[in-house]
Amino acid sequence: MDEEGEFYLCPGGSQEHGETFHETLQRECMEEIGQEVEIGELLFIREYIGKNHEHASSDFALHQVEYYFSCQLKRKQAEISNGTNPDSDQIGMEWLPIQQLFRYRLYPKDMRTYIIKHVQGEKTPIYLGDLN
Repeated sequence: MDEEGEFYLCPGGSQEHGETFHETLQRECMEEIGQEVEIGELLFIREYIGKNHEHASSDFALHQVEYYFSCQLKRKQAEISNGTNPDSDQIGMEWLPIQQLFRYRLYPKDMRTYIIKHVQGEKTPIYLGDLN
């Protein structure tokens, strides 16, 4: 939550030394949603160059590369809630209906279009560039 209200992020975080992408994603899902996931294909690669975006005053020197994978819960009927070590600003966890993503402040905002297109079976690029 910020001064504009609630916003949403996909589970994820920093890769620890020696971890593979899949190990990082498994750990972050346990920490943030408390569930193991089956990791599917790599869907998107997104860069974030802070000086180019709305939070440039605080993110000016930040440049990160993010990898987004298709995932399924290992336990389909599992209850989802904050995991074992949620992010310090995380206030909860909830599923968002994909066809209604534009009703929510999901970051990166521009990725909502690509997620919906992917789910509808449309071809999408993997590399999205410096997207916010």
